[in-house]
Parts: sequence; structure tokens; C-alpha cells
Amino acid sequence: MTKATIKNIAGFLNKTLRVGKIKDASKNGLQVRSRKRGEIGTVGFAVDACIATFEKARKLGVELLVVHHGIKWIPQKDRVLETLREACLKKNNMALYVAHLPLDLHEKYGNNMQLARLLGLSRLNKFGRYHGIKIGYAGTFGSAVKLVDVAAQVGRQLRSTCLVLPFGKERIRSIGIVSGGGGCILPDAVREKLDCFLVGEADLAVFNAARDQRMNVIAAGHYATETVGVKALASLIKEAFGVKTVFIEDTKDL
Repeated sequence: MTKATIKNIAGFLNKTLRVGKIKDASKNGLQVRSRKRGEIGTVGFAVDACIATFEKARKLGVELLVVHHGIKWIPQKDRVLETLREACLKKNNMALYVAHLPLDLHEKYGNNMQLARLLGLSRLNKFGRYHGIKIGYAGTFGSAVKLVDVAAQVGRQLRSTCLVLPFGKERIRSIGIVSGGGGCILPDAVREKLDCFLVGEADLAVFNAARDQRMNVIAAGHYATETVGVKALASLIKEAFGVKTVFIEDTKDL
């Protein structure tokens, strides 16, 4: 078994998620290094790189934190906040690894594939073009199911309260999935004549577009829909390196 060093784990994730081949506004990969050079005992997994998460991770003895939303972007969103968060990580000697779009779209460990599996979909196809890349998945249920029942199933599995926009058919067969803030991909669901669009969050523009085009939407929570990918990575890293892994819950109602 490969030694569980920060360098080895980061390299493994880079290769598995094809980080260097996917264009993204996030600076994916190892964003913050630590002084730790030998083997580590605990790897943490979370959705967001924020100080509340860092503090929880510190109490759990996390030496490497793997997240979906990191602290370094192109262009940088907030340099003051970046500096504050990086200082907190370095103070706690904690490294930070980030996988944004590479985790959304991965065909095995990605957020969208994990959501498709949660729903038991078949006939899966890549769906939802974002910056030239299809990041989601579309599939079908074995038979027509009630929209409200699908929303209830998603809510139970993710421990989330779903917002349902019931503007289409009461019973659905097909659904497109894009986690997080993928509301801008609603037109793809309309063009492909899907019965429903599952996304993390839906703003006013998505509400009006869905209503005008008679498209069902299930918004299961930006945070909730992006917990599934990092949890899948936690299982992968535990198996590959024999290291302790922990999922750090935060902002679960968003």
C-alpha cells in the first residue's frame, strides 16, 4: 500500500480526477501546503473551505482537508478572505486539496453521478454543458414516478429540504442532474425534452424560466447536492491508503 503522505494523496487525486485536463475557475489540486512531510493519520473531507470547517477539522486531528470549494480562484473572488483562510490553515499546519469541476463531472466519484445512482437511474448520458464541458448526467426511471415522490426520496437521502417547482408533468420518466449552482443549465433540460431538472439551488430567474417552459425543477440544496462527491472520495482514499477519513458537516441547510 502506498504511504499516506500529503504528496502521494494529492498526486493520486490529481490523476484519478484528471485535474490537469479540466478547465476551471478554481485552482484545483493542492492549494495550501503544510509543514508535514511524513505519513499522516487523518484526512478530512468537506464541501467548503471556510474557517468554521477548519476549526472542526483541527479538533478531529485532520492533517489534509479535501474540499469541493477552495480558497483560490481565477480571478480571485476575495483576496482578504483568501489570506484570512490560508493563515488559519497554516497556523493549524493543515494542507488543503481542492477538486471543483473535476469532482462535479467525474464518471464514478462525481457529485452528479453519485446523485444519479442515488435515484437508481438507467440509460445514463452526459448532460448539461458548462463552459464547453458536459458536467451532469441525465437518465430515466424504470417506470413513471410522481415528482413529489422523487423529491421526497432525494430529501431523505441527502437529509435536505427540497424546493419543488411543479411546472411540468405530475409523473416523470426522465431527469437531468447538475449539482450546486447549476441553474443556468435549465435550458439544456428543456432542449432535451426531459421531464425534470434536479439542481442544487434555483433563483428567481430559474423559477420564471421553469414556469414559462413548463419544466419541473427539484432544488435539493447547493450544499447537500455537493456532499456526495467528497464522501465518495473519502471512501476511495480510505481504501487506497489505509488512512482514517472523516466527513465534516457544515451549513447543511443551504
